[in-house]
Amino acid sequence: MAIQTPKQRIANQRFNKRNEKFRKYGKKKETPQQWQLPVSRGWLILLGFLIVGGGVLELLSQFFA
Repeated sequence: MAIQTPKQRIANQRFNKRNEKFRKYGKKKETPQQWQLPVSRGWLILLGFLIVGGGVLELLSQFFA
């Protein structure tokens, strides 16, 4: 380790003191990202309604035809 002059030591102490608050509060905890659907929920409901509704109508037409 290099030898520090008293001026450098004082400057380093000031620097560390000033940056200590950022070390304490600056770190953010990483939260695991939740998996998101690429399509909105409304579109999925509409698509499900069309598919299921079409299937139900097809079954009804088979029974009553």
